[in-house]
Amino acid sequence: MGFLTTAHLLFLLDGLLWTVGLSLLAFLGGGTLGFLVAIGCSYGPRWSRFLVSCYVKLIQGTPLLVLLPLAYFGLPTLGLDVPALAAAAIALSIYVSAYLGEIWRGCLQSVPRQQAEAAECLALRWHHRLAHVLLPQAIRIATPPTVGFMVQIVKNTSLASAIGFVELARAGQIINNSTFEPFVIFMIVAAMYFALCYPLSVFSRRLERKFHVAHR
Repeated sequence: MGFLTTAHLLFLLDGLLWTVGLSLLAFLGGGTLGFLVAIGCSYGPRWSRFLVSCYVKLIQGTPLLVLLPLAYFGLPTLGLDVPALAAAAIALSIYVSAYLGEIWRGCLQSVPRQQAEAAECLALRWHHRLAHVLLPQAIRIATPPTVGFMVQIVKNTSLASAIGFVELARAGQIINNSTFEPFVIFMIVAAMYFALCYPLSVFSRRLERKFHVAHR
C-alpha cells in the first residue's frame, strides 16, 4: 500500500485541466452543432425538421459509451487517424449537440409569436428577424438551462476514459492502481469535480431567478 505524493497530486491536477479542456471543446463543438439543430428544427423546411428530429432522437437514444468507441475506432476505418482527445471531443460534441439543440429549440419557440409577426410587419428579412428580434430574447431564456447543462458536460467527460483518454477520473484510477488508497484518492477526485460543477450549478440557479423575475 503506497502513499499519496506531490507527484500524484500534480497528476490529478493535470487530469483536471484535461477535463476542463475537453469540456470546453465539447461545449464549443456541441454548441455549434446544437445551434444548427435548433434553427433547422424551428425554422427549416419540413424535410429539414424531419431529418433534424431523427438526428436528435438517434443521438439521445444512443449511450455516450457507444458514441465514444464509434468515434475512436470508427474514424480510422475511414482513413482518419484521430488521437483519443479528438475522438472524445467529436463524440461529446455530437452528444451535446442533440441536447443543447433541443434546449435551444424550446427557447426559440417560447418567444411570443407576436414578436416575429411584428418584425415581419417591419419588412425585416428572415435573417434580420432572427438575429435582431428572436435570438436576443431566446438567449435570455436559454442561458440558465445552458449553464446548468454544462455541469452534465463536465461529468460526462469521465466516460472518455473508455477510449484511453486520461482525464480526472482516469487519473484517479491510475493513481489508485499504484497506491491502493481508493477512499482518499476518489475523495480528492470528487472534491475536484465538486469545485468545477458546484459554481456552475449556483450560477445557473441565480440566472434562472434573475431572468424569471425580469421576465415577470
